[in-house]
Amino acid sequence: MRKAFKYRLYPTKPQQKDLERTLSLCRHLYNAALQERRDAYKKAGKSVGLYQQKRYLPQIREELPQYKRAHSQVLQDVIHRVDKAFQGFFRRLKAKKGKAGYPRFKGQGRYDSFTFPQAYETGVKLQEGGRRVLLKVFPWRESSHGIGSVKVKLHRPLEGKIKTATVKREGEHWYIIFITEVDPKPLPPSEEAIGIDLGTNPHFLVTSEGEMVEAPRHFQKAEEKLAKAQRELSRKKKGKSGRKKARLKVAKLHRKIANQRRDFHHKVARKLVNAYGTIVHEDLNILALSRSYVAKGIHDAGWAQFLAILAYKAAAHRASGSVLAGRRVIKVDPKYTSQDCPVCGHREKKPLWVRAYTCPQCGALLHRDVAAAQNILAKAWTGPSGETPRAFPQGNTPRSPGL
Repeated sequence: MRKAFKYRLYPTKPQQKDLERTLSLCRHLYNAALQERRDAYKKAGKSVGLYQQKRYLPQIREELPQYKRAHSQVLQDVIHRVDKAFQGFFRRLKAKKGKAGYPRFKGQGRYDSFTFPQAYETGVKLQEGGRRVLLKVFPWRESSHGIGSVKVKLHRPLEGKIKTATVKREGEHWYIIFITEVDPKPLPPSEEAIGIDLGTNPHFLVTSEGEMVEAPRHFQKAEEKLAKAQRELSRKKKGKSGRKKARLKVAKLHRKIANQRRDFHHKVARKLVNAYGTIVHEDLNILALSRSYVAKGIHDAGWAQFLAILAYKAAAHRASGSVLAGRRVIKVDPKYTSQDCPVCGHREKKPLWVRAYTCPQCGALLHRDVAAAQNILAKAWTGPSGETPRAFPQGNTPRSPGL
């Protein structure tokens, strides 16, 4: 299986300029390849393919000396990105769902990474026990080793065999992302099952066992500071030096909020995957909800990102088509999960502000979100027609948590 490792780079000012020049060269090549495809189809009705464009690269490097300063495989990856953008466009066009999104030109500051597709063979080399990384952006010369040796912070050990390396700019910071090939490490088998109900405020997640994870509300906490920075940016005139500084300040705040949210999602998902063999959640239409009156809270909670991370961490323990650790993430129909009593099945519509209630049918004292999580788990267990599906390992029954 493949795994990503992201580390912070600390280039010197000359090295930073060289990295930015490389990004600029890649951006111009991307736009030129995109323009060639557009013109060929518009003027001659012909399509230009991936390998046809890659064959032009030696000629480009010969006629434009500045492209000799970039690694040949980095330039090949740029052509692959253009081809991938068109493949996505044609796929969306065929699916006929929403806008297909024709590939766009990359403006200045809109192209932020370049990739060494065979970093394990050429282009990137770790030095000094992982304290520095040698990047071959410029050609090898007797007096220079590429862009040079760049300081890197390996905050966690790099595992496996390096396959690709991507240098990425995020605001004022630089990072390197290694994709490595590692042997899967299965978790201990678990036959425990749990249902989770997602929320926005005050709880991000409530489990069928009654555990409540408080919503961190990162955006809400930083909203005042962000509004102040945004007002300062709006006062700056375009083209002035102060505007760039104000824009970077706003971007830095947004990046911090996104990083905090992602870190929180990873930690919560990891705890669930480590503890439970089966995790059940509602199959929510998050796109529609993000356009409703609760959109702000849903965006702050980041449901879509959390569910994607949860599914990834569960699937990361699968190899060769077999489940190594028995981790499963199951989606169920969200209808009536917050209206049904998990004890007797009585259905009663309640306003959202009612968080705890007593079932009029059986007298059970229920917390709305805990009851919803229990109903979510029960739906995966009983199935839509009341039969027992193949959702859980044989011999496993979900625990019946007490209220």
